[in-house]
Amino acid sequence: MPLWISGDPAADALLDADPFALLVGMLLDQQMTMEAAFAGPHKLAQRMGGLDPVAIAQAEPAAFEELCATPPAVHRYPRAMAGRIQAVAREVVDAYGGDTARLWTDGAPDGPTVLCRLEALPGFGAAKARIFLALLGKQRGLDAPGWREAAGPYGESGVHRSVADVTDPQSLALVRATKQAAKAAARTARG
Repeated sequence: MPLWISGDPAADALLDADPFALLVGMLLDQQMTMEAAFAGPHKLAQRMGGLDPVAIAQAEPAAFEELCATPPAVHRYPRAMAGRIQAVAREVVDAYGGDTARLWTDGAPDGPTVLCRLEALPGFGAAKARIFLALLGKQRGLDAPGWREAAGPYGESGVHRSVADVTDPQSLALVRATKQAAKAAARTARG
């Protein structure tokens, strides 16, 4: 099934076809809507004539910041995220020869190994890495043993918790409702 995350057919087609685009979308998924975050790679690809990790890694930082900040900006904080995008691109190039999918395919890794590789990426903390692992398992065919356990609650079936569970507008609404309920519960717990 093709990915449906941003709601923009062209952006979703890029996410579906390009593992680096999907990784960058996940990186951008903070402090803005999920749809806008995952549309970011498409904006970059349009401006750069493609989304090549080597070209991004080698881009002059100030020029890349400007590219990310050009309206419509790639992120709510385009200059800060430009540096993170370049850092992830450099890691993909240096550690995986520019082939993003090697993060989850090199050496037929198990789920915990993939999780460790994701957590080692710049800008990917434990939660973001678990969510991306769940996205790979639930929607990209990752069959690494133990991926569900490594993804923690994001790997659970039948729960609409994160981008890993978004397949259409209805599931997006369910994910939003789950997040809102969790925030309300946290506020209540704080008193």
